[in-house]
Amino acid sequence: MEKYELTEQQLDKLEQMTAAYAARLGHVPTAFVQTFGCQMNARDSEKLAGILREAGFAEGADETADVVVINTCTVRENANERLYGHLGHLNSMKREHPGKLIVLCGCMMQEPDEVERIRRTYSFVDVVFGTHNLYRFPELLARRLGGEKRVFEVWDAPREMVEELPKKREVPYKSGVNISFGCDNFCTYCIVPYVRGRERSRRPEDILEEVRRLAADGVIEIMLLGQNVNSYGKGLEEPVTFAQLLEQVAAVPGIERVRFMTSHPKDLSDELIAAMARQPKVCRPLHLPMQSGSSRILKAMNRRYTKESYLALTERIRAAIPDIHLTTDIIVGFPGETEEDFEETLDVVRRVRFDSAFTFIYSPRTGTPAASMPDQVPPEVVKDRFARLLSLVQSIGGEESLRELGQTMPALVEEADETHPGRVTGRLGTNVMVHFDGDPSLIGRIVNVKLEEKRGFYYLGTMTE
Repeated sequence: MEKYELTEQQLDKLEQMTAAYAARLGHVPTAFVQTFGCQMNARDSEKLAGILREAGFAEGADETADVVVINTCTVRENANERLYGHLGHLNSMKREHPGKLIVLCGCMMQEPDEVERIRRTYSFVDVVFGTHNLYRFPELLARRLGGEKRVFEVWDAPREMVEELPKKREVPYKSGVNISFGCDNFCTYCIVPYVRGRERSRRPEDILEEVRRLAADGVIEIMLLGQNVNSYGKGLEEPVTFAQLLEQVAAVPGIERVRFMTSHPKDLSDELIAAMARQPKVCRPLHLPMQSGSSRILKAMNRRYTKESYLALTERIRAAIPDIHLTTDIIVGFPGETEEDFEETLDVVRRVRFDSAFTFIYSPRTGTPAASMPDQVPPEVVKDRFARLLSLVQSIGGEESLRELGQTMPALVEEADETHPGRVTGRLGTNVMVHFDGDPSLIGRIVNVKLEEKRGFYYLGTMTE
């Protein structure tokens, strides 16, 4: 797949159209990018915001902005319905300010039925595009600003590998970096492979060049992003594993911390475990979605591992990295789940002792195989199981996540503590938060903090340097 880079001519064209738009409005136009969904969407939104800034838009604080871009999620069907409710509010705002533009993009826009519904029913939406042609946003917006009434462009599949787009980072000291796009796993409950496309890996030299530029710009923490980072390397001319890439990124001068997500258990190799164990810059949380503790349900989910192999994997990880903080995702009420299946899930939670878990009630997603499976679990049964699981997860997490009490650990200072003047909030390598006395000049620095007191799921501490 060819690599695509945004040209100066495309940005110049949008900049010209933005200037004309400003003249019609009588002020510098503002733009607001609203993100729904995962960290991949958040990274895409940084690119959209960067394009708008380069084109001459000022940053809007909220949906009162002249241009509102909504980067949609479609993992759950109720996310779609929430968007439609939200669009009614935006329509009212647009009636009061006819020059306002509304742009929809992201995963939901890859669903033909939803795009047709927007085209037919929501005539006030100005621009629609999907995940595969995000980089064409400057041209699409320029066409709308240039006089086209509505601009719809959604591709069924990616045509180029998108690389160099302007980005507006939310914070100056850390950044996400995409290492792959799409997913080949086709879990039976998940819509992502259908809206993000098949998996494509970026070339390692391009990833490393981006990391080096970020480091030169003051970034000290990198989050490597992919739907399944563990299978990185597909389609590359020269084979490179994720473990090799991880160590190469950690070796970039100026980078102090490296995180990654998301990991699929079936692809997490012993090579990666060893790389994490010997590389101190790789942070110690590992998010390892389990989804169910029942091998029978895992097979129905098309997860391609068993309860036993998952437990064996976590044992190898803990043996190699004793200070690891394991987190997970769990779905309750998948079609056909019996009480025995659910007890298997509780058994894994008790044995692995996750630091935290994101727990979800299964909801049928139109377009996925699981939506038409028989034996959908009654809502009252799911609700009871969910409550039991949540109670167990919270109990164990409260014991496990703060086990470093009394230690002195490095914390990346992220913000001032607004509720306690004179205090700041830092994030440990384990992803746990710690509050301690300090001033805002520390933000963006890594400092050593002694962890002195537990408070719920965070620490109070004292800076030791």
